[in-house]
Amino acid sequence: MAVATNSSALKSAHAGGLSTLIEAAKARFDRYRMYRQTVNELSTLSNRELADLGLHRSMIRRVALQAAEDHTAR
Repeated sequence: MAVATNSSALKSAHAGGLSTLIEAAKARFDRYRMYRQTVNELSTLSNRELADLGLHRSMIRRVALQAAEDHTAR
């Protein structure tokens, strides 16, 4: 009987790990989607518009990464 109880506990832990893995993958995909959207939107701006925002074109990826991390941290 102890073996059956122990086995069901292992199955439940494994199922919990799978749901955690799925949630982590979903969060990572959401962060990536936000990153790509931000990069695409900032890339369409002219150099003058970026300068008005206090940005240089070389800063787009870093700003997008920070925005994606801040968005998923909420």
